[in-house]
Amino acid sequence: MTIRVLLADDQALLRATFRILIDSCDDMEVVAEATDGAEAVALARVHRPDLVLMDIRMPGTDGLAATSAICADPELSGTRVLILTTFEIDEYVAQALRAGASGFLGKDVTADALLDGIRTVAVGESLLSPLATRVLITRFLTAPAQGARLAASEDLGALTVREREVMAWVAEGHSNEEIGEKLVVSPLTVRTHVHRAMMKLGARDRAQLVVIAYQSGLVQASPPAER
Repeated sequence: MTIRVLLADDQALLRATFRILIDSCDDMEVVAEATDGAEAVALARVHRPDLVLMDIRMPGTDGLAATSAICADPELSGTRVLILTTFEIDEYVAQALRAGASGFLGKDVTADALLDGIRTVAVGESLLSPLATRVLITRFLTAPAQGARLAASEDLGALTVREREVMAWVAEGHSNEEIGEKLVVSPLTVRTHVHRAMMKLGARDRAQLVVIAYQSGLVQASPPAER
């Protein structure tokens, strides 16, 4: 399967660099380029890409507004958004995650990390480093959102005990393999529980499941350890 990528960045040099990297891979291709958020939304609706590599700060319509529009469009339910930012952790990134973005990368990312990140997000996984996740959750994700919360504690009643248990491990940044080892089940079984929890809670992907876990109170945030 070829991963179809839409690039959204106002810097022509960065777009050209990303296009060269992506098009050099047999399993992915750039289908379009956008210079601002409005164009990104319009091109996403035309090309239906698997993934949008989205700069969060662009003139006019920014990446946050574009992410919200793409993730809210039912016709683009198969399109994932991967945020690019010069600042690894800030309120804009947190808002983008609430809106449905599947993760983020710094603009200083290596070529291999960029390509691996695209592959990770394209298959429905989230791309959040453990440190970044903890800081985001502590600062922003558990705070009252500027829009509606993704879930409340009563919504968890739809989950089985095992689904809640798996969801809690996911929220703490553990992989399917690590969770499987803790629960003595296969990674495939863990994936099944994750997908069922996502379906029941209306989570777009694993990243939103993490947000819901903290906003609903399933997992309590704690401040990052001081160095």
